[in-house]
Amino acid sequence: MTTALLIIDVQQALCSGEYECFQIARVIDTLNDLSARAREGGVPVVLIQHEEADSPLAHEAPGWQLAEGLLTSPKDHRVRKTTPDSFYQTNLRKLLPEQDFERLVIAGLQTDYCVNATVRQALKLGYDVVLAADAHSTLDNGNLSAEDIIAEHNKDLAHLSGSVARIDVIPARDIHF
Repeated sequence: MTTALLIIDVQQALCSGEYECFQIARVIDTLNDLSARAREGGVPVVLIQHEEADSPLAHEAPGWQLAEGLLTSPKDHRVRKTTPDSFYQTNLRKLLPEQDFERLVIAGLQTDYCVNATVRQALKLGYDVVLAADAHSTLDNGNLSAEDIIAEHNKDLAHLSGSVARIDVIPARDIHF
């Protein structure tokens, strides 16, 4: 089974300051361990960056850059996106054609937006998905704490299934490449 690791939107604007996601230092450490194990296993790592004009996530702006502390490799793939769905109008499907990639490990930011949308679309496209339960994060939304949003999404996404694909929600340390 061919696997790829998607790390979504771990960008400076979401990792510090006003929009800093919940427990971001721990999440980045978990992502670094996960991506190191993926690279050691020869699994492609795809770094996805959201961009939005006239915002801290404007292309090339300081907030658009990958987070300080996120370990990357020159061999990592890069994908730029403008919607929560990492597949929509991006080169991600060309990078990860369904006939070559059966399983996607997904992690990153923000749980209730881009991670949620990408997990659901990957499942719809027929990929088996492994969501790293402790390697995604978000912000409080005014109704729920970030911690509750993460727990709710882990529970809800674990119950999804596609006609040909499945989703597993497990801690990063239990993900094998």
